[in-house]
Amino acid sequence: MLRRLVPVFLTAAVVVSAVAALVVRPAVGAPQRTADYVVLAGIAGLRWEDVDPQSTPNLWQLAERGSIGSLSVRSGRTPTCPVDGWLTLGAGNYAAWDGSPVSADCSPPEVTVEQPDGIGANLPAQQTTVRYNKEQQPWGAIPGALAESVRCTAAIGPGAAIAAARPFGRVDRYAPTLPANPSELLASCVLSIVDLGAVTGEDPAVRAAAARRADSALARVLAARPARSLVVVAGISDTDETSRLHVAVADGPGWSGGWLTSSGTGREGYVQLVDLAPTALAAVGRPMPDRLFLGQAATSVPGRPADLATAIAQPADADREAGAQRHVASWFFVLLAGMQCLLAIAVLPLLRRARRHAGPTGPAPASRRLVAVVEVLLIAAALAIPAALVADVVPWWRADQGGVYFGLVTVFVLGVGAAGIRLARIYQRTLGPMGSVAGLAALVVGVDVVTGARLQLNGVAGYSALEGGRYAGLGTVGLGVFVAGTLLAAGCLAQQVRRSWRPAVVVLVGGIGVVITGSPYLGADSVGAVAMTAGVCVAAAMSTGGWLTLGRLAWATIAGLAVTIGFAVLDMRAPSGQQGSLGRFLGAVADGTSGLTMHRSGAANMDALVGSPLTVLAVVGGVLVWFALLRPWGGLKRLFGIYPAVRAGMAGITVATLIGGVLGGSALNVAGAAAALTVPLAALAALRVLDHAADRTQPVPVDGGPSGESDPVRRSDRPGPGESDPVRGPQPAQGPDEVERLRPADDAGAAENPNTADDSDATARSGAAQGPGEVAPSSAEPSRQ
Repeated sequence: MLRRLVPVFLTAAVVVSAVAALVVRPAVGAPQRTADYVVLAGIAGLRWEDVDPQSTPNLWQLAERGSIGSLSVRSGRTPTCPVDGWLTLGAGNYAAWDGSPVSADCSPPEVTVEQPDGIGANLPAQQTTVRYNKEQQPWGAIPGALAESVRCTAAIGPGAAIAAARPFGRVDRYAPTLPANPSELLASCVLSIVDLGAVTGEDPAVRAAAARRADSALARVLAARPARSLVVVAGISDTDETSRLHVAVADGPGWSGGWLTSSGTGREGYVQLVDLAPTALAAVGRPMPDRLFLGQAATSVPGRPADLATAIAQPADADREAGAQRHVASWFFVLLAGMQCLLAIAVLPLLRRARRHAGPTGPAPASRRLVAVVEVLLIAAALAIPAALVADVVPWWRADQGGVYFGLVTVFVLGVGAAGIRLARIYQRTLGPMGSVAGLAALVVGVDVVTGARLQLNGVAGYSALEGGRYAGLGTVGLGVFVAGTLLAAGCLAQQVRRSWRPAVVVLVGGIGVVITGSPYLGADSVGAVAMTAGVCVAAAMSTGGWLTLGRLAWATIAGLAVTIGFAVLDMRAPSGQQGSLGRFLGAVADGTSGLTMHRSGAANMDALVGSPLTVLAVVGGVLVWFALLRPWGGLKRLFGIYPAVRAGMAGITVATLIGGVLGGSALNVAGAAAALTVPLAALAALRVLDHAADRTQPVPVDGGPSGESDPVRRSDRPGPGESDPVRGPQPAQGPDEVERLRPADDAGAAENPNTADDSDATARSGAAQGPGEVAPSSAEPSRQ
């Protein structure tokens, strides 16, 4: 009895440890007041490649003293044109000026700035803009929220007026151009916003001239800055339809010589445009408006190289990589979807032929060379996304033909990976390729996450800082591959142990995956952790074989809810700046503001559903499995009957990826990434099971045929156990093992009986799920796991 409870206790311990690991958070102190004044200076289009000691000496010196980083300028529209960038700065949230289409050159709309009293200003269109963002945008942005949070705001230039205007349009202090000596104006209010112009175009000479003009204006601002002030210089927006990363520099008390970061990005050297408003308020010790700001206050962390040129090279290189990633990623996933569709079409005839060959009267098998080639192609298809992730180790984006360079590196990594799997000894086992490829894929993603997710950031198979959705941890594609690899590898491992220990193996391997996914130190994806917990519970419940009974479902549900509720409660108790997406959503539900969150999630799901090639991968994978692999000739039913733990893993993958995609706002993208790994491996395992079925089927003599003539004893005349055979002599009585071996297979619905003894040798003694004419594998067959 005690031995039977050991797996149960081990499973419970893994669940408890997973919850404990998920709630451990990095220590992040609340930002302290560091200044009496804040000056926000914006230069639209300014990138790190524009900054050098010759063209921008004042900005260079400011960066040497202060902290620097890459600025993502996401707003309510894509790309972020200057008017939307300034509006987002003033809202502290993703905002858009209006719903008009964005022009290719980001030509500014007509923004009227009135000066009725010569002191301040008024924007007549501000109230219309506020109403547009409240009623037609999903972010809940209130333009002017930053100005409403301080007593007085000064603005210099038309762009600054947009950022400094209160929701009803009033600007407290305003100058249309930068005065020769702006010291009095900058000291008149606790917050000053300055428009230093724009750097446009792609011509290096034109950009250098614009950067020099902006730097000259910055020199006057720095000379007139009030004592004990924080100065932030930001490339406030894009200037054309090409999205890029921009400059962010902060100089003041407590901001010396480090990298800029925030809890909103979770990565050193990266801040968002929506982080600037809370940064300004935190610097002067003002409270944040309740649930209006989407960003978090920026801070400075050490670790920046002492040489500024070396330090600037890092964000400049990140900008080039992010710019190249968007184009290459689009064609990579389109090509991957097309290649997997073609490979699926090519595999179907082999599956049908292998199934028809599994009998004495079937056709000749397919060429062994052809089967071997198809198996290697299936392995390569499953490794495509992990190979693309590894390819980002090489700086392909620095080449003139970066996309071609990336493709060559990816093909090389694919070739090495597929050859390694093919030449390994484990390849000879039926589940060998499936388990090894799945484990390798999970290992690649897991190692990247544990080491800082550097391959996923701005990577082709990762996420882009330009999108402004994630800067650290586990991305959408990575989550799909990691969930699929972990649960599939767990199923293959569980098949090797006694049946009573299979749930413990699945929970142990899956629990490690849950910790990596949900830990704020690592994957930082609370929704993904909850989804993976559900998948692990389903897989553990089904791993012993048989049907998913009500009792098993109840225990899986209880375990999943325990982890989810425990994590959610502890996440809600964390400070607002350190909460995960689950904690923020539950907090919004508690205070009645969850409508905006659900609206944003629904809009994101719709955009991802109709605009991503991963949707094609998910749909094509589902169609292939349902209408081909699960047919009697598809082989997947037979695979599930012989290896029930593999069936459990695939069921868990389906549950986890669908939940993770829908709740995470990415629709079928998570499932599509998982399908890119799982479906080729499922087809490969099904083909191998059908191909080996002929080895298990012994020829049956047919009356009147050549085989009958060679056998003098007809089937109907054969003696029973213990009787005498006139030709072969006395026949031994059949023992229980022999009777079990000769027992006919059940129908396709009868999977492994959960009440039978241990079946770790994969003989499916209760009868594997088979099509007509198939014979259950005998206990004498060599193990091919």
